[in-house]
Amino acid sequence: IEDQTYFLIESGDEAEKQLVGCGGWGRRRTLYGCDHTIGRDDSLSDPGSDAARIRAMYTHPGWARLGIGSLLLQLGEQAARDGGFKSIELGSTAAGEPLYLARGYVEISREVHIAANGADNLVITMGKML
Repeated sequence: IEDQTYFLIESGDEAEKQLVGCGGWGRRRTLYGCDHTIGRDDSLSDPGSDAARIRAMYTHPGWARLGIGSLLLQLGEQAARDGGFKSIELGSTAAGEPLYLARGYVEISREVHIAANGADNLVITMGKML
């Protein structure tokens, strides 16, 4: 949000706005995690040699499969292109993988991360050329 690279998609009129999707892209080296994540690398990526990052994608369940995720990807990819990046990467959950595959992303790696509560979280790192 601070970098002004995060998008919100709302539905409805002014009186009944509802957040239906959000997501963004980033120039920072860290693929996922928030500002206070331990081990976060806050440095900027080099558009000439590094990939931009798609980050924190979410679609409201009532709006799933209506193009919200695809729109967020288009916005992020175009902004990264405009920023001079030639490639882009993201960390996907298993649920998001079909969307990213359909949009031309390929798997780079799969890792299971253990959350603070002990839960296993599969992270599929994916990327594509812009």
